[in-house]
Amino acid sequence: MDGRADTLAGLPPASAFAARVAQAGDQRLAQGVAALVAQLARLIAEAQLTRDDMRAILAFLTEVGETCSEQRQEWVLLADTLGLTSAVEAQMAQRPAGATPNTLPGPFYRPDAPMRADGESISLDAKGGPLTLRAEVVDLDGQPVPGAQVEVWQANADGLYENQEPDQQPEYNLRGLYRTDAAGRVTIRTVRPAGYPIPADGPVGRLMARLGIALDRPAHIHVRITAPGFQRLTTHVFDASDPAIDRDPLFAVHPALLATFDPAPKGGFTCAFRFVLARARPGADAQ
Repeated sequence: MDGRADTLAGLPPASAFAARVAQAGDQRLAQGVAALVAQLARLIAEAQLTRDDMRAILAFLTEVGETCSEQRQEWVLLADTLGLTSAVEAQMAQRPAGATPNTLPGPFYRPDAPMRADGESISLDAKGGPLTLRAEVVDLDGQPVPGAQVEVWQANADGLYENQEPDQQPEYNLRGLYRTDAAGRVTIRTVRPAGYPIPADGPVGRLMARLGIALDRPAHIHVRITAPGFQRLTTHVFDASDPAIDRDPLFAVHPALLATFDPAPKGGFTCAFRFVLARARPGADAQ
């Protein structure tokens, strides 16, 4: 045994791991994994984890991976419900005062939403109470942002996304990509979404239930806005009247994201919402 091996043999596993990766080519990766190992070592000591605990944790993580598919991302759901996604978003997507808060995209996002014309409906099956969302996109000075891409996706009136029930909803139902006009405005016709519980039939839902954490998300519409020279905004528009508004299991509700869905004179509902974009930071990726 050489001197280095002898030295490592006397170290706690977390410290030995950090020493082994000290010369790794990707130092950011090495430092991140070493920090994770150190935190896990502290957890093991503080919680006095047993072999049975370790086996249960590994079985749970295995089940999370096995539950993932093209239609379902259980790892994203786990990160969301533990507050990890929101914590990273809060750190990475800091906005100046007055800018619309950034939130997580959620596990049901699809990156290939079809282009829609201004005023075109994203409800392909016309099921649910009609809702007209009149969106306005401006900068921090209140000036319109023309030509911004406004992507929307949402659950239907039963609280289900199209990729949760692909045999019952049309492909790309309640999803669409729009562009703002010269005044920074766009009209999106849809249906009023319902709140819904996060999936309870998988390992993440069962874990949350055992922890006594409410699974109900308040009704909302997801919005992602991109425009040259601005930070990309991924956010929610929440129905302020939803009874679950104060217990979102994904930690996404913010006072600035609450909206009123008002009855429309000819039936259905209407909602007006202003999105305020922050300029791209120098040297940072605007998108």
